[in-house]
Amino acid sequence: MAAAAATGARSWFGGGGGGGTSGSGSGSGSGSRMGSPASSPKLGGGGKGRPQPGPSGQGPGPGQEPVPKSSATPAAPPGHSFRKVTLTKPTFCHYCTDFIWGLAGFQCEVCNFMSHEKCLKHVKIPCTCIAPSLVRVPVAHCFGTPGHYKKKFCIVCRKPLDSPAFRCEVCELYVHADCVPFACSDCRQCHQDGHQDHDTYHHHWREGNLSSNVRCEVCKKTCGSSEVLSGMRCEWCGILAHTACYAVVTPECTFGRLKNMILPPNCVRLSSRNFSKMHCFRISESIHTEPDDVDDAVDAGPAPGSLKDAQVSTDSSKQTLKIFDGNDAVKRNQFRLITIPRIAKTGEVVEAALRAYYINEDHRDFELQTLAQQAMADCATHKNGGPEDFGSTSLPYVFRESIPEAWIIHAKPKDHEVIKIYPAWLKVGMAYVSIRIDKESTAQTVMKEVLPLLGRQAESLKNFRLVEVLMGSKQVQRMTLTDEELILNRLRDIRKTSIRQMNQTRFYVVENEDATTQVSLFVGGLPTQLSAEEYTHILKENLAIKTNLVTVTHVYASQGAVVLDISCFSEAERIYMLIKDTVVQDKQLIGIVIPEVMHTKLPSNCCPLLVFVNPKSGGLKGRDLLCSFRKLLNPHQVFELTNGGPFPGFHMFSQIPCFRVLVCGGDGTVGWVLGALEDIRHKLTCPEPSVAILPLGTGNDLGRVLRWGAGYSGEDPFSILVSVDEADHVLMDRWTILLDAQDVVENTENGLVDPEPPKIVQMNNYCGIGIDAELSLDFHHAREEEPGKFTSRFHNKGVYVKVGLQKISHTRNLHKDIRLQVDQHDVELPNIEGLIFINIPSWGSGADLWGSDNDSRFEKPRIDDGLLEVVGVTGVVHMGQVQGGLRSGIRIAQGSYFRVTLLKPIPVQVDGEPWVQSPGHMIISAAGPKVHMLKKSKQKPKKGTGSMKDTRMESFGGLEGELK
Repeated sequence: MAAAAATGARSWFGGGGGGGTSGSGSGSGSGSRMGSPASSPKLGGGGKGRPQPGPSGQGPGPGQEPVPKSSATPAAPPGHSFRKVTLTKPTFCHYCTDFIWGLAGFQCEVCNFMSHEKCLKHVKIPCTCIAPSLVRVPVAHCFGTPGHYKKKFCIVCRKPLDSPAFRCEVCELYVHADCVPFACSDCRQCHQDGHQDHDTYHHHWREGNLSSNVRCEVCKKTCGSSEVLSGMRCEWCGILAHTACYAVVTPECTFGRLKNMILPPNCVRLSSRNFSKMHCFRISESIHTEPDDVDDAVDAGPAPGSLKDAQVSTDSSKQTLKIFDGNDAVKRNQFRLITIPRIAKTGEVVEAALRAYYINEDHRDFELQTLAQQAMADCATHKNGGPEDFGSTSLPYVFRESIPEAWIIHAKPKDHEVIKIYPAWLKVGMAYVSIRIDKESTAQTVMKEVLPLLGRQAESLKNFRLVEVLMGSKQVQRMTLTDEELILNRLRDIRKTSIRQMNQTRFYVVENEDATTQVSLFVGGLPTQLSAEEYTHILKENLAIKTNLVTVTHVYASQGAVVLDISCFSEAERIYMLIKDTVVQDKQLIGIVIPEVMHTKLPSNCCPLLVFVNPKSGGLKGRDLLCSFRKLLNPHQVFELTNGGPFPGFHMFSQIPCFRVLVCGGDGTVGWVLGALEDIRHKLTCPEPSVAILPLGTGNDLGRVLRWGAGYSGEDPFSILVSVDEADHVLMDRWTILLDAQDVVENTENGLVDPEPPKIVQMNNYCGIGIDAELSLDFHHAREEEPGKFTSRFHNKGVYVKVGLQKISHTRNLHKDIRLQVDQHDVELPNIEGLIFINIPSWGSGADLWGSDNDSRFEKPRIDDGLLEVVGVTGVVHMGQVQGGLRSGIRIAQGSYFRVTLLKPIPVQVDGEPWVQSPGHMIISAAGPKVHMLKKSKQKPKKGTGSMKDTRMESFGGLEGELK
């Protein structure tokens, strides 16, 4: 009746053990070791079904007949069904990547794997039809917007991505739109969620889509190909290997060159339940440009008429049939097309229909029914309370030309089946037990039979439950079965809904735990400067939160944000969905799911990198960098600044004793993050994290000073992270500017103008008053009018030039409109049109405004000397000469405390953010402790990083080669 659990070998997906066929099977009644060619199921060809082999591949199991090996086709490797085909165009072997000479090759009828005859016996890559059974821990993918990907191949059908296709935002999986439903839920496991959590990580192998020049870690020979899907890569450490070599690589993954920067998955806990992966990783849903079509494609399967294999045959001897795999597909009108001869045997047609849905089960267990017959069967079932067999009259023995064009796959009813039960508590490897069930078998009787086989016979049944897991490519869904649930009826219902879903369904026996539910939700967009009680009142009023389930644990009053701890999944999901449609004081609320970082489990040498990316910076290159950094690191440590700003990231990292920050954006973005860091510094265990910059803006003056370059132009993201890891630590002054307009009022025709309330801004680079700020203000207005045109650094600089030429004939007397005090001493100003306070030796996209000449009156400027340099410019022409390196500015003063009196409204800009300041005072002083920055080292990359760099560059180098 049952057999002991069998632990499988390391699987090709997640570095764990192999597994049995998901859901159920009708072959042997014993557990079998999966992942080896000898023991893998076969899907036969030529209209004859091939039952699965018996235990350990030693022949047929009970109730099975031996299948003679075809003389024309060698023994099928893992799950493949190879047949000899005639080649009509240049073709390459998917195993050795060499050209197939001659007119004949061997192709899998299911997944299109192509091979030399000599390579068949060496093939280890499983067929797509058994891929779900080899997933150790099911983890759903995050599919972004469809795009065109150059020289990439679909992981399901192995064909080139000639049409818009999907790419996972977390791992290197590429798939056609109509293949998405058949993709395995084998994404990287980036956090612990209470399901099969473990501390030891194995390599997470992904096949193919490697460049042709990468080399195998084992044999040092080329292992990539731009012609076929071939070669293996670990998606954590980036190690590369041939499909014939990767099995000998040490199973444990050390995360490679970036191990000290990666937030270890076993240190992150997130109980997500029904939160989608997009929500868990804070991936903006706005990237879906066609949400309706895309969601249909991902959730339900290929859209009608959009199948790449759906062309109607023009061969007069062929006919095309619509095939539905269940009632759900019929409701959604989602079908697959198959082409068969005008006259074909029933078995051949059923087998072709199963192959279209990547099903590897025996075709004799299925039949095709017309939609009318299926409706009659459903009515009979509903009326009589039980299934009625229409199979005997549903199909003729031979399909002829006059048959209906639409059919539905129907599983024949069975009195007993063999199902596989997986123990959910297994930490390493993978195992299952196979047991036979009948019409009387319930979830309780199944557990009663399974537990002794798993060595848990001494424990009470009340401590366990049976969980049904649907391993969808976009979402893994879990449902606990009641003790009285009839398993056979449940299997029949699943197959009636979708044969494909049955192939992606597993049953786990799970221990009941008293673990408390805790979901942390960051809520932003609230009014600022309120108390915890006032925020709680607002949330109760607008979101109807239940105070017995929801607690406000952290308040960031200056940002109008709070963090909620919620002890109920359904309440967390309700609040999260309601936030999307809630506006408070004309401001949209923002909700972000925040994982818990278990800082006590972090390795002693771990200093994870917190990454902030502004996707709107750098001509929208930030969007590509987001995807690249999510794949190179743990996606939980990468934050999109347009979704909640920097505070969610700093809050998540607040308990980590040592971490670094990478800001991807312009100088304004860097200032935003540094300002947030200053506000939250007192709440961080690591109060002074070092900050690196990836410049994406127009000027990028701070990035230039710290050697990160004039702007990002497609460099390899992996090399950027290595540079961050090797960067030098430096200190930088920050300055506070107090804007106070209360002491000065202006007489106008209408009387007195009410003064503006005082406000404080932070300065990192420079502050300009007069012509410099006026040009920035005009540029800012032009960008607000037509933001779509300001997507390139070159265009932005062109607009600056145009604005400057329009101001070239204007004359101003700024020295008459302002007064300057430096360190309590009045300073007489020369005849100037602009006054600029500089903290770094770069202004206006790299110009040296202070100059390099020695001057005994002043100290040599440094970014950490606690001093600001004051420089004047006489006009637009003078600014142009400074930009061209022909002149420098007029040196006026150097000090640590400044008081500027504005006698009339004057344009002011701080770090590129301009406005018109009313008459009053500006007080500039040092802003507390110096900030720790990372300056790119001049040293060459350390030895030993070359192999890893080659590994990563083939995936991410330049970004332009992959995404067009």
